Amino acid sequence: MDNLVIVILYLFKIGAGISTESGIPDYRSADVGLYATSKNRPIIYQQFIKDPKVRVRYWARNYVGWPRFSSMLPNYAHKFLKKLEDKNKIVHIITQNVDNLHTKAGSKNVLELHGTAYVVHCLKCGYKIDRHQFQDVLSSLNPQVSIKELYSIRPDGDVELTPEEISGFKVPECPKCEGNLLIPRIVFFGDNIPKKRVQRVNDFVEECDSLLVMGSSLFVYSGYRIVLETKSANKPVAVVNIGPTRADDCVNFKIEAKFGEILPLLNL
Repeated sequence: MDNLVIVILYLFKIGAGISTESGIPDYRSADVGLYATSKNRPIIYQQFIKDPKVRVRYWARNYVGWPRFSSMLPNYAHKFLKKLEDKNKIVHIITQNVDNLHTKAGSKNVLELHGTAYVVHCLKCGYKIDRHQFQDVLSSLNPQVSIKELYSIRPDGDVELTPEEISGFKVPECPKCEGNLLIPRIVFFGDNIPKKRVQRVNDFVEECDSLLVMGSSLFVYSGYRIVLETKSANKPVAVVNIGPTRADDCVNFKIEAKFGEILPLLNL
């Protein structure tokens, strides 16, 4: 295969596929994604804020999965993008992932489109706490809950638990307002991306020369919209993803390959 050339001022839009090689599954990969391996679906935002039982279930599963999820390390693709940034060949990275792996790799110009799992905040008063510190709070309230390595984590870092394992799990109130709506600073399914974040995406598209989508099916509209805006600005779009994407009919070219296989071929 001939070497590929990335132009300076590339905008990278990153999907969950980039983190699968770090051990974090995605939602839609054939045979191995969450939708292919489990009947359970992500908790919807409205369910979380309306139903205390849903919040307990969410935090119990997240608590057990957190040590493994937060221990995941950047892979070759994350480190490769950091090197591109060091060479001033990246304007910005827009990631749908909430795993913090781009930051762990050292990248600076990262916009977390769907937020981060590493911060917990209160929907009532805005209080916030580091997720590692919140883990200690949950641990002090739930000494009866054991964390086993055999659990398989899901894309957002939680694990599947039985009703018996969830029973009796305690979730703390907000220490500032005593409310009961502590939630990770992520965009849940059914929630909206903050307007300021959307505007930043628009600004990034305006600044870039080209867009490369890595590891995203683009079935979530927030990601697909970035492709549409880039194309409407008459800028080229390329995709590296295994399996079909929502934008297959409009991108300039697409490669189906693992990042560890394709990235070493780039001539940079």
